[in-house]
Order: sequence, then structure tokens, then C-alpha cells
Amino acid sequence: MARSIDIEGRRRSVSEAAGRVLARDGLGALSVRNVAAEAGLPPSTVRYVFPTQSSLREHTITFVFDRTRERVAAIPAGLPPRERARRMLLELLPLDDERVIELEVYLALANAALTDAELRPALDGVVDEMREWSDEVLTLVGVPEADRVYEARRLHALIDGLAMHLVRLAPGESGAWAIDVLDRHLGGLAQR
Repeated sequence: MARSIDIEGRRRSVSEAAGRVLARDGLGALSVRNVAAEAGLPPSTVRYVFPTQSSLREHTITFVFDRTRERVAAIPAGLPPRERARRMLLELLPLDDERVIELEVYLALANAALTDAELRPALDGVVDEMREWSDEVLTLVGVPEADRVYEARRLHALIDGLAMHLVRLAPGESGAWAIDVLDRHLGGLAQR
């Protein structure tokens, strides 16, 4: 009798393994063989759940961003608006090992999306959601609607820039300065 396979569970474990390969070894190492070895699965299983390289890439970027989305959704709705805004933004920064890996995956796949038309929609979805979160943060801190388009772009650029600096910190180096920059920026927005 054939065993039932938990396809979503396999996709998740293969996507996690792909993320580790990408973060550790870069996009060039993202192969069925390397991902299968990282996941402890035979290559045929990886090919079964992701028949194409493109499907593996797309699911991996979606999977990584789903984690971010889950963390943002878990922020208590009853917090004071400025604290909720701050907590949302902190979830977007690579302040722990898990989020560093997620950002490394995002960066690798974002670069790949520049030449991979099949991957581009997944990347565009991530960027759109980041813009929506920026707008939500600005609403929470009371930025007038007339200023939100400009301020959302500025906030998105600030978060991306801080993330790029944080992901390149030396082991043991503190990212507290980035939180201070973020807090000062939020403080300036709230004073408008």
C-alpha cells in the first residue's frame, strides 16, 4: 500500500533547505542535488515537489516572505499605534539569524528575478506588500494622507537600506544603531 505524502510539508522542508543553500552558498549553488542533500531527501523528491528550477525559486521566495507576514500578523492589534508601527518595522529588519537567512534568500532571488520572468511576479508581490506595510505604518503614526506616497517610499528605502547594512554586520556586532535610526525616523514622522 502506498504511503501518503504530505506535499505541503515536503514543500516547506525543501524550501527551508533551499533557503539555507542560498544564504550560505549563493544562487549558483541552488541545484536539485544541493537542495536535496541539505534537506536530507533524494533528488527525485525535490523534483517531485518542484518539477522546475523556477518553481523552486518562486516557492522559496514566497515561503520566506510568508514567515515575515506571519510575524507581522502576530503583532497584537491592541498595542498603541506607534508601538504597533515600530514592531511591524522591526519584523522587517534582519535582527536575528532567521531573518538574516530570509534576507539573504530575498536578495539572491530578487537579483535572479531581474532576468527570470517567471520569478518576477513573486518578487513584485513582496515589494507591493512592503509598500502596503509602509502605508499602514504611516497611518498608525498619523502621517497625513497627502504625504503618504512620498513618505511610504522614503520609509521603504530606509528599511531596505538598514536591512542591507544589518545583514552584513560582523559576527557579534550589534545592530542597535539601526533600531535607533528607525526610532528617530518614526519619532520625526509622529511629530508632523
